[in-house]
Amino acid sequence: MFEVFFCLKLCYFCNMISASKAIVINSLKYGETSLIVTCYTLELGVRRYMVKGVLKAKNRGLKRAYFQPLTQLQLVGYHNTKGNLNTIKEVSVNYHYKSLTTQITKQTLSFFVSDILNNSLKEEEGNTDLFAFITTALQWADLNDEVANFHLLFMLNLTKFLGFYPISNIQNPLYFNLNDGVFTNTIPAYHFIAEGKLKLFLRLLGTKFDTLSEMKLNAGQRHELLSILIKYFELHLEGFKEPKSLLILQSIFS
Repeated sequence: MFEVFFCLKLCYFCNMISASKAIVINSLKYGETSLIVTCYTLELGVRRYMVKGVLKAKNRGLKRAYFQPLTQLQLVGYHNTKGNLNTIKEVSVNYHYKSLTTQITKQTLSFFVSDILNNSLKEEEGNTDLFAFITTALQWADLNDEVANFHLLFMLNLTKFLGFYPISNIQNPLYFNLNDGVFTNTIPAYHFIAEGKLKLFLRLLGTKFDTLSEMKLNAGQRHELLSILIKYFELHLEGFKEPKSLLILQSIFS
């Protein structure tokens, strides 16, 4: 009797029902009718959910539209503390985008941002400040027209929460050391930027979302900054890969 009670109690704690706000990072088809959905949740960090039957033509349960990249959800799930996959009991849209999922340029931007988040976020614990940053930034992109440089500032500000935001410790630096994340007047041994690229990087560093429209960049400058940021992420995040949507993004904002 004790063993049965212990197993039931263990099962309860391994599959706890909890509610949380969530951001869809990506979804992958599983079998013919199901999805494995990766979300960043407010309460529990990165979580993966098995959503069965969502691709069925006559599905009457959860809708596939809920699981498009960067959709902001309110969900109730069975969260398994002993395994990777969880299940969703209830879900609703927490914020309805007005243009981020309908305008072609913003759709491309969404796919790129979801790639960045998928490569960057690994922790299975909540971070309220990071969650607030992501949701607020996405809502800003949804409501503003000039978003050609949004992904650049988003990536830069994301480093604040990932632990390698650039340290601005001197005035008029000559170099930025990508390995150490610091500005310096001593030439680094490798992986650094200087001169024109450094000036571009400093311009971005001094920009906020509210003034992003004032940062005028041509396609070449935008590509240079993006290359710097991707290299910066590669150096500081183990396993970070160049986003698959990079070429499409560059063609849209060329």
